[in-house]
Amino acid sequence: QVVLLESGGGSVQAGGSLRLSCRDREYRYVSSCMGWFRQAPGKEREMVARTQTDGTTRYADFVNTRFTISRDNAKSTLYLQMDSLKPEDSAMYYCAADTAHLTCSDDHHRYNMWGQGTQVTVSS
Repeated sequence: QVVLLESGGGSVQAGGSLRLSCRDREYRYVSSCMGWFRQAPGKEREMVARTQTDGTTRYADFVNTRFTISRDNAKSTLYLQMDSLKPEDSAMYYCAADTAHLTCSDDHHRYNMWGQGTQVTVSS
């Protein structure tokens, strides 16, 4: 049963913005390490941004201040605000939670809960 539900993906032109949302249906995983990952066809899944329970955030180098990850614990929702989108940002974006470790990681293998993904397509 999928408990992380992503939404907000779509098609935009380069330079545009999208806001992804990830709702935790069971109101549990929002307190864990949570992150956004993406995977383009033929490429490895990679971390985009993640947030720890203390609110600390970490971003992939390619984000370069364009994206902002945030969480609303009261709504059990994780967000990813994406601005200045580029065609190379096109991918399936996934929300994930790591409920098994005390420290957070960039490694997607560490994350044990995943949403089904939301597609982001950026045209030039």
